[in-house]
Amino acid sequence: MATDNQQAFGWFLAGLGLGALVGILYAPKSGRETREDLVASAKDGTDYVRVRAREAVDQAGVLVERGKGQATEYVQRGKEVVERGRAQWEDFVDRGKGFVNDQSAKVSAAVEAGKHAYVETTAAPGEGPLS
Repeated sequence: MATDNQQAFGWFLAGLGLGALVGILYAPKSGRETREDLVASAKDGTDYVRVRAREAVDQAGVLVERGKGQATEYVQRGKEVVERGRAQWEDFVDRGKGFVNDQSAKVSAAVEAGKHAYVETTAAPGEGPLS
């Protein structure tokens, strides 16, 4: 298998050399002009890459700032929701305490009325507290 790879590589090099030779023979420009064009194209490509990289960095900065703004807005909304929930919870607790106090007062009044009724019904005639 190694000889197959070596043979294939040899044919590749032969094709590369033949292609270079045909390219030189049929080139519309001289070697110097071609090299200058290649250098100019490389510089243009480098400049293009620099400009695009700078634009990408600027766009990334804009996206980061926008993300920070949205995150801040979401945090603020979350705080408002938590505060509303806390206020509602405190309102429910206060209502519950009021309800418990009202029911406690009613139960106490009912117990006192029951004690009073018990005393009146169990006392002998003429011995009650109203006699």
